[in-house]
Amino acid sequence: MKKYRVKRTLTLLLAALASASAASIDVVEGNPAASVKVTIYGDLQCSYCQTLRTMLDEKLLPRYGKQVAFVHRDLPLGRHDWAHPAAMVARWVYEQSPRLGIVFQRELLDEQEHITPATLKPWVIEFAGRNKLSEQGIVVAMTDPRLSIMVDQDIQMATARGIKKIPAVYVAGQSFVETIVYDDLARVLDQALAR
Repeated sequence: MKKYRVKRTLTLLLAALASASAASIDVVEGNPAASVKVTIYGDLQCSYCQTLRTMLDEKLLPRYGKQVAFVHRDLPLGRHDWAHPAAMVARWVYEQSPRLGIVFQRELLDEQEHITPATLKPWVIEFAGRNKLSEQGIVVAMTDPRLSIMVDQDIQMATARGIKKIPAVYVAGQSFVETIVYDDLARVLDQALAR
């Protein structure tokens, strides 16, 4: 019994340390200090998330980027076979360079129809080489337990919010899910900024 308690205590301590070491910097576009925050749950293997990425680049960031923080959260769906390791790599790239982290997301979303579990690794290695990142580091990121915990923490937050479809966008107490209409989101952002 005593041996079990020691083992259980050690397991709990290791889990707490892993969780603390997984504390991450938020992946943010726009103005990180803004009082209006948009939380976006997405998946790098999701076509609706690609549509939202285009909306961010072409409409939302040009119009609201100086006034709003767009905070990205990972929610790789179980049916997407390479989304979880891709989210881990995206976190690692963002840690190396926030600008490249967003470029990574953008490019992977653009290429998602051509990516498979077998082609993800060569794709990220090519991305690393093209952007002067460590090829070894980017490969290690695909299986790094610390990064996996960070992604899993986002999944847990999404589960706690009851999110089942993506993208899911939250701003000023309102949610937009799956098919995001720019005019609806812009109206809510304009109202939040007017407060």
